[in-house]
Amino acid sequence: MDFTSSQNSSLADASVMFPLIFTLLLLQLPLVSSLEGTTCFSRMKHRAHMDGDVMIAGFFPLYTLGTDHSNSDSSHDEANRLFVFKYYQLVLALAFVVEEINKNPNLLHNMTLGFDIYSADFRAWSAFENPFIWLSGQKKIPNYTCIGERNFVAVLAGTSGMTSVQIGTLLELYRFPQFTYGTFDPALSDYGKFPSLYQMAPKDTSVAIAMVSLLLHFSWNWVGLLISQEENGLLILSELREAMDKNRICVAFEHMISGSTKTQLFNIMAIQNQINKSSANVVIIYGSKEYLLDIMAYLGHYLIRSKIWLLNSQCDLSIGRKYFMLGSFHVPLIFSHHHADISGFTDFIREVNPSKYPEDFYLAKLWFLSFNCSHYESDCVIWENCPHDASLEWLPVQIFDMAMSEESYNIYNAVYAVAQALHEMLLQTEELAMCNGRWRMPSPAQLHPFLKNIQFYNPAGDQVILNEERKLEAEYDILNIWNFPEGLELKIKIGKFSPYTPHDHQLSISNDMIEWAIGTTKTPHSFCSESCGPGFWKYPQVGKAVCCFDCAPCIENEISNGTDMEQCMKCPDDEYANTERNQCLPKAASFLAHKEPLGMALDCVALCLSKLTAAILGIFVKYQDTPIVRANNLCLSYILLISLMLCFLCSLLFIGRPNTVTCMLQQITFGLVFTVAVSTVLAKTVTVVLAFRATSPGRRMRWLLVSGAPNFIIPICTLIQVTLCGFWLGTSPPFVDTDVYSEHGHIIILCNKGSLTAFYCVLGYLGFLALASFTMAFLTRNLPDTFNEAKFLTFSMLVFCSVWLTFLPVYHSAKGKVMVAVEVFSILASSAGLLCCIFVPKCYIILLRPDRNSLHGFKDKIHTGRKMPS
Repeated sequence: MDFTSSQNSSLADASVMFPLIFTLLLLQLPLVSSLEGTTCFSRMKHRAHMDGDVMIAGFFPLYTLGTDHSNSDSSHDEANRLFVFKYYQLVLALAFVVEEINKNPNLLHNMTLGFDIYSADFRAWSAFENPFIWLSGQKKIPNYTCIGERNFVAVLAGTSGMTSVQIGTLLELYRFPQFTYGTFDPALSDYGKFPSLYQMAPKDTSVAIAMVSLLLHFSWNWVGLLISQEENGLLILSELREAMDKNRICVAFEHMISGSTKTQLFNIMAIQNQINKSSANVVIIYGSKEYLLDIMAYLGHYLIRSKIWLLNSQCDLSIGRKYFMLGSFHVPLIFSHHHADISGFTDFIREVNPSKYPEDFYLAKLWFLSFNCSHYESDCVIWENCPHDASLEWLPVQIFDMAMSEESYNIYNAVYAVAQALHEMLLQTEELAMCNGRWRMPSPAQLHPFLKNIQFYNPAGDQVILNEERKLEAEYDILNIWNFPEGLELKIKIGKFSPYTPHDHQLSISNDMIEWAIGTTKTPHSFCSESCGPGFWKYPQVGKAVCCFDCAPCIENEISNGTDMEQCMKCPDDEYANTERNQCLPKAASFLAHKEPLGMALDCVALCLSKLTAAILGIFVKYQDTPIVRANNLCLSYILLISLMLCFLCSLLFIGRPNTVTCMLQQITFGLVFTVAVSTVLAKTVTVVLAFRATSPGRRMRWLLVSGAPNFIIPICTLIQVTLCGFWLGTSPPFVDTDVYSEHGHIIILCNKGSLTAFYCVLGYLGFLALASFTMAFLTRNLPDTFNEAKFLTFSMLVFCSVWLTFLPVYHSAKGKVMVAVEVFSILASSAGLLCCIFVPKCYIILLRPDRNSLHGFKDKIHTGRKMPS
């Protein structure tokens, strides 16, 4: 197979573009010429070279704007270029992987790789300079091949999308396989425009989720955004917004950064004012160096407040300028693509020196600038005054990092991809012919079918896939730059994000490893509003983001047990909210217990009064033959005393934990016993009236008194009450109930009346009997002293009615155990009123004035009573 003819046909296809390219190069000739200087370095070719059977070209960004470190006799152009020590690692990575592959007997069948390295100009308008020089082989005659047969099969074309587009447009004419080793750029994924371009970096499909995961880890929900105005930046911005909205993280401010320096300068004051005034302490910066480095430098002159900066790995903070983010008052956190360590790379760098690679212009310059070496003007290869054991390992990490960077790792994989593709192509084609002792190389375009489908594992064990549709999602190392003491600039891995682990474990981070700003002892905050703690709920501020809100305390019996709760939760009925409104506590059962002071007091009063009643009953039994006892209807007195004693004792049913039996007995027993007592008083009153009327002419009243008609009042009245109580129990009996609302923190266990109508009917009937007794007693209050019990009956009914009339409003206004205590007190007070008003005066005479309880005293009272009316 004639590979040379294929290559020549590719060159012929490109001839149509030569006039345009030549015109462009005419504008660049003065600049190209100005590169020729009189110093030793100006006489050396500005490239690094290693010979091989198959060559790879590399364009690396080894310079940036600034003042060069070299001698003052350098050219004017050199004075505006700053050699970036850090990026020289890209050259070493290419040299390392080429040597590693050449030593591998299983690749390329004794064919060797070589390389040519040129600087990729940092200025867009001169980006074609070195690619043309490489294509022509001479500086002074661009676009004209002055060298013999070319063995180049691939090109490593820049870290940025802008450089790759410019160089790629030119090299696409020759169908050279081009490998970008910078960040993945969706603009370069257009196969129609760039069919020969391969992006080695993984896609940033997870960087938005990774950044949001870090924000959630530190509870940062108020964030600023500075995003480059390029296709990749717009895509990441969309993904960031979606992830932030999903996790209720708000954007404090948002600025799109254009690539135009003039536009940046026009907006810089507005941006820095926004950043300084904003309460957001966290700012996400995403984009390529071309878009962001200038504005980052400008912000350093104005920013006063310290910030936490979340960056993608392409925002290199230390390439020759003193960036504000590296100050002790700022905290940069960098998301870098995770990759395995390459064995032997650090040892390789440690052993590199100009004597080992004499054709490396950049290594010679780095050695000269780093170790103050001198050289002979006649021979730029011979060095003197250099430490004999000088090594790049001596350089500070902020000047030159020994750890392999992302770009270097991508270069490593790109060269292995070329070697694997060459190896596969050689296995499928005839044995290559030799010409003048050299291999006849294939056309670069013939590698594309093999590159597009290639998939392999590199020596570090990572899988390499060039097909963008089959690329795996990237994992990220989270780096923090330690810059204390100032100038240290040490990148420390503090965490990792992996999209392949379960959602709750995707982010792993060591908080203790982060170097926060000076004076900060704990994790900084970044929020629009202070969090609403437990016991409060948040309500949004009108017209502001959802992260801006005010806090309000939960209302009674509602809690919030977390931060930033959107509403309070109501406690269950059997629980209540504590004072802080952050926890529901079980309510304590509340009832009028025998052991508590109020219950004990009522118990004592009830028992004492019942004993007093029993004592009075005993007195009446003992003195039943005395005139005063016999004159007060002994049978009715016994019934009344027994019923009053039961009244006192029935109050004990209201004290203690209610149950079904006590609930039904409480009101029924109270109603029946009181009915007997009040109806007995009514019978005594009727007896008094009949006794008085019986002395008047007429036999009817006397017959009623003698026949014992008043004694029928008690069973008749009691029977009516029994009927009412039976109807109550039959329709809606009392039952045990709970009241969870009346008393805070307590569940009141009480007896529900069942039917309030029946309850008030029982009370109403008692009131009717009491009112009837009071009326009849009041009408007979002026009877002679011999029958003066009417006055006592009147006063007892007055006390009874007063107590129960007072009971009704107080009972309805009371709650819980107080309500029960009011009813017990009313029972005791009304019963005590009857006892004291009716029986205490008689006991006084029986025990203390026995002279008035004799037959002689009784006759004197009769005689005195008969005289008083006259």
